[in-house]
Amino acid sequence: METTKWMIDSNHSEIGFKVKHMMFTNVSGHFREFEAEAETEDHFLQDGQFKFRGKVSSLNTGNPDRDAHLLGTDFFDAEKYPEFTYESTSYTKDGDGDFVLKGILTLKGISRPISLRAEFHGSAQDPWGNEKAGFGLVGSLNRKDWGLNWNTALETGGVLVGEEVKLIIELQFIRVQEESYTSVL
Repeated sequence: METTKWMIDSNHSEIGFKVKHMMFTNVSGHFREFEAEAETEDHFLQDGQFKFRGKVSSLNTGNPDRDAHLLGTDFFDAEKYPEFTYESTSYTKDGDGDFVLKGILTLKGISRPISLRAEFHGSAQDPWGNEKAGFGLVGSLNRKDWGLNWNTALETGGVLVGEEVKLIIELQFIRVQEESYTSVL
């Protein structure tokens, strides 16, 4: 079977997250700068290998003061750890018809396994003749597993920042022609 190569269409993709604030609301954010590629054995991204790299300093929560705190040494320490990466180890279909993408997330110099639920949205040709494929990923992680430990206690009990980070990711890939393919990762 022929290998198909894909590059991310970052203009039509989003790497988002949500974290509890004060135990009762969510704060959302996303990363604006990232690259990804995939190699698959078919046109449906099944049994694929995925690689991803994001720029930590591209974090945006809509609040410059909060972003500066998150990028500092209390959280991401973006100056020392400017990138985070993800490399898949398996992409398989589960019994419910959805897919599970397993891989290694490296963040702040710490590499740990993570599993994400993936829903294949389909593939089609765009008006310019490019073959596109898209899917959504959801999952969660404990931020402390990657050294994002800062917090403060609330007078009413609980903590200011939740430990669980919910990941909400929408990806659109473009199939690349072999002769024009140059890996970005």
